[in-house]
Amino acid sequence: MSGEANQTGSRVADAIRAAKRDRKGALIGYLPVGFPDLDTSVEAAIAMVGAGVDVLELGLPYSDPVMDGSVIQEATQVSLAGGFRVAHVFEAVRRITEAVDAPVLVMTYWNPVLQYGVERFARELAEAGGAGLITPDITPDAAADWIETSDRVGLDRVFLAAPSSSDARLRLVVEHTRGFVYTVSTMGITGERAQLDAAARGLTARLREQGVDLACVGIGLSTAGQVSDALDYADGAIVGTAFVRALRDGGVERLAEVVRGIAAGAAR
Repeated sequence: MSGEANQTGSRVADAIRAAKRDRKGALIGYLPVGFPDLDTSVEAAIAMVGAGVDVLELGLPYSDPVMDGSVIQEATQVSLAGGFRVAHVFEAVRRITEAVDAPVLVMTYWNPVLQYGVERFARELAEAGGAGLITPDITPDAAADWIETSDRVGLDRVFLAAPSSSDARLRLVVEHTRGFVYTVSTMGITGERAQLDAAARGLTARLREQGVDLACVGIGLSTAGQVSDALDYADGAIVGTAFVRALRDGGVERLAEVVRGIAAGAAR
């Protein structure tokens, strides 16, 4: 199955394509659910769309976030300490999708989904209006249950590709992803980088060779210039830490201001 064939009926793929028609490409914005509290996180996500984000990536707070940098880790700890429960994700998605048209993906480590029940999680996410999952710690060859369930329920599944991935692994990711391939720009944890790793450009080229339809670059993007550079070769740019910091330091108003500034990088 080609990457393009995988995209039929994907709201996320449609949103990225629309952004590519209108601008250089898509801006995907990350925030953890429940930071600094549930209501504010919903308000913040809605404000991000108004300020120029095309696709929302909502993080499910987890006690062992191995891929997250310090700013995001601190935010998820605040959410967990505030009483976050998995059910809050579905409530947040429902409230956000009732207010804005942008598709909402949930970024989650696999263990919380397993604990909740793959079928139950998928069904409740779909019922809430969610578009699918980004799963950083599960690979397609270990995700048969999720692939079958997401096909049946109609959810996107975004797998990650890293510079260290073999061509065979990249082919597997391209075949089984729906929405976009999350292209990891640097090996390591999320956070801002002064210099974006050139590996992101090389990895995107390797994904193109494997037939990828849509590839979006994440981990390390924090400025309009970096977003613009990424969109020279990728279809979308993913920003997280800069947005979480803005919300932490200046609330929803400051977040919207930072989103507008960074979204300028997606303009032609």
